[in-house]
Amino acid sequence: MTGQLPAPGLTGLLLGTTPPGIYRLPPADTPDRVMSLAAEADWRAATLHLGGVTGKTAFLDRCATDLEFPEWFGRNWDALADCLTDLSWWREEGKARGYLVLAEHWDTFRKAAPRDARTAEAVFGDAVGHWADDETPLAVLLG
Repeated sequence: MTGQLPAPGLTGLLLGTTPPGIYRLPPADTPDRVMSLAAEADWRAATLHLGGVTGKTAFLDRCATDLEFPEWFGRNWDALADCLTDLSWWREEGKARGYLVLAEHWDTFRKAAPRDARTAEAVFGDAVGHWADDETPLAVLLG
């Protein structure tokens, strides 16, 4: 489900030559660089800070805060799926070329809560698939 970004890496994803998906953050790319490149390419991007997150409740709380979910977010897996397949809460004035979630410290979270990480990754995968054929796709980078 998760793969390495093929050449030309992040640039290809943001320019549309690499299909949207769930990818590992390339070692040479820093979160600051990712956010900068996303902004330059007119993508809406958010960083999900997973340092210290060790389970489902903390993960969903962090999603609510870092991704600025709407008040109706129910803090369960179905609600996460709903938010990621209805991005109306993330849309701002103007048109984005795509949406990008950068999940920092993913491996730490995955090691602390492997079952929850698998579920979260499946929800991310379904959301990416939902938007794959849209003119404004969703991509997830696991850092």
